[in-house]
Amino acid sequence: MSKVLVISGHPNLASSYTNSSILTALSAEVSDIEIRHLDQLYPDYQIDVAAEQAALLSADTIVFQFPFYWYSVPALLKKWLDDVFAYDFAYGSKGDKLKGKNLILSFTIGGPEESYDPLGYNHYPIEELIKPLKQTAYLAGLNMLPSIYTHRMVFIPGVYNTQEDVEKRALNHASRLIDTLNVLANSAETRIKKFVADWFAEFDQLPDSDSFFLAKLAEDINWVMPDGAFKGHAGFKDWYAIAKQTFQPGCDHQVEQIDVEKTNEGFEVNLRIRLIAQSLCGDDINMLVNETWQMTEQTDKGLIIHDYQVTAI
Repeated sequence: MSKVLVISGHPNLASSYTNSSILTALSAEVSDIEIRHLDQLYPDYQIDVAAEQAALLSADTIVFQFPFYWYSVPALLKKWLDDVFAYDFAYGSKGDKLKGKNLILSFTIGGPEESYDPLGYNHYPIEELIKPLKQTAYLAGLNMLPSIYTHRMVFIPGVYNTQEDVEKRALNHASRLIDTLNVLANSAETRIKKFVADWFAEFDQLPDSDSFFLAKLAEDINWVMPDGAFKGHAGFKDWYAIAKQTFQPGCDHQVEQIDVEKTNEGFEVNLRIRLIAQSLCGDDINMLVNETWQMTEQTDKGLIIHDYQVTAI
């Protein structure tokens, strides 16, 4: 199982019939999980940024659990985002710390589904209203997964819903979220996306040793770049020496798109990568490329690349 970090953004969880039930179910059913209750940790809104960033770094999948307040997140969760998703942590020239981690928005909505319609009193569908949160995830390099949300999650005695109804909906919501986390933790796609993030994070540093890369390449790797084709580990070594003579350490490979497809032999991974770098001559480089990897997963070695093709756009 990959580690799951849940950020509970409810400002007063003890008063919630729904978010509290969802978190209780997650705690009971998901093994490697940490739940951070912001209302308990920061009733004064003074966020411990270092502690929150450390928690994020330790996670593979992040869940924002919150009630939908005025078409957005509660103020406490917004303050958390403002403080924790800082420059050179979540974005900026060195802000790649969350790159490749999964993010799920899990939230409860008071209004009925039909109200989030052009003819309803909320006018806009939920997917339109959460676009700022999605863009936040994209800017931070997070892997944005489909959101999980449930309507009619408010109980007003004698006016709207019953406590029993909203608690049943909360348990159903929790079940859907737990199923998603279980599938995610055990999926090949998750392992490959983590592999991609680790691969480019290492390559950005251009380490002197090429051992990290060779351990993940088949001995007969077919390595095709815009500047030529290279074969086997010896070929990769030759190409890597050229790369180190071309780029300064501290590159930024931005994964703009990644698609994983199962094949008869293993997996085909199609990526769109933007390279932001400087040459050793001091020239600024901003290059967009398509990459296609052919991979297999081996019991003893894990994921291995057999064919690596790069095409400049």
